Amino acid sequence: MIGMNIRILRKKHKLSQEQLAEKVNVSRQTVAKWETGEGLPDIYKCKILAEIFQVTLDQLSRNMSEEEAKQLRPKGKHFFGVVKVGDRGQIVIPKQAREMYQIHAGDKLVVLGEDETKGIAVLKSESFLEFAEMIRKAEPTGDESE
Repeated sequence: MIGMNIRILRKKHKLSQEQLAEKVNVSRQTVAKWETGEGLPDIYKCKILAEIFQVTLDQLSRNMSEEEAKQLRPKGKHFFGVVKVGDRGQIVIPKQAREMYQIHAGDKLVVLGEDETKGIAVLKSESFLEFAEMIRKAEPTGDESE
């Protein structure tokens, strides 16, 4: 199970056994044994593997097909679907995203953009504005040149 996942994820990330072994600080033969089921990585090595592959320990250790492994997204990243922009620029945030991030009718959101990627981010305003206010109120340390 873990061995098959290591092999699938290693190939997904376009790493050779040698390259993966170097990142985990083991021999290529050790990686080969993991992949064939002749050996198992200890929990510390599993944690390193999960970080390299950007998956959770649960995802690394569970029985998954090659297709499921290809569909894995980086840890902490989510794809909620595609939304359509209305005539007045309105979008509907998918229900799963609203539930996960506790967004409710009447909440205020901050919309940020980046020119280079033409990307837009939507954030809950409370925490963002609190952070911005904290920066605005911060006393200069005296180390900064004016």
